[in-house]
Amino acid sequence: MTEKSRMAVPSSKAELMAAIATTYDRLTADLARVPTDRVREASLAGHVAGTMMSPADLVAYLIGWNDLVLKWLDRDDRGEPVDFPEAGFKWNELGLLAQKFYRDHEALDWTSLLARLNEAKIRLVDTISARSDAELYGRPWYGKWTKGRMIQFNTSSPYANARVRIRKWLKEKG
Repeated sequence: MTEKSRMAVPSSKAELMAAIATTYDRLTADLARVPTDRVREASLAGHVAGTMMSPADLVAYLIGWNDLVLKWLDRDDRGEPVDFPEAGFKWNELGLLAQKFYRDHEALDWTSLLARLNEAKIRLVDTISARSDAELYGRPWYGKWTKGRMIQFNTSSPYANARVRIRKWLKEKG
């Protein structure tokens, strides 16, 4: 049974917050096991078929998505249009967007990457906390998806996926 199948899809603010907390805490425990001398080793399957990434790239990817969700919510709060997934990218170009996230954070060392991911997660939790269940789950926001579901798709789900990747990498490389 996979981690994904064990966790129910959140349908309330409380469930979303719990999913983010649980998946993030599990992920960070495994990231703490990555040897610091191997964080830039491109030996994980990348987000584009046939490419490789490093554990640092994987963390940069998560930071990128967390920051993007925060941008979506901020623009929406200000009544501005939201470019899904991101200006200049289409949903079928997520691999290219992932590579942009790697480049955006390539100058950061491992400690700084982990700190940035934690800061982004804290900002997400704060903004989710300030919203009601009705805002998060009461109506569609993007297509058929609610805000809560879009947040989950791009936070707790990628955290769980990243954890599976890191655990496999640690097992194979360790």
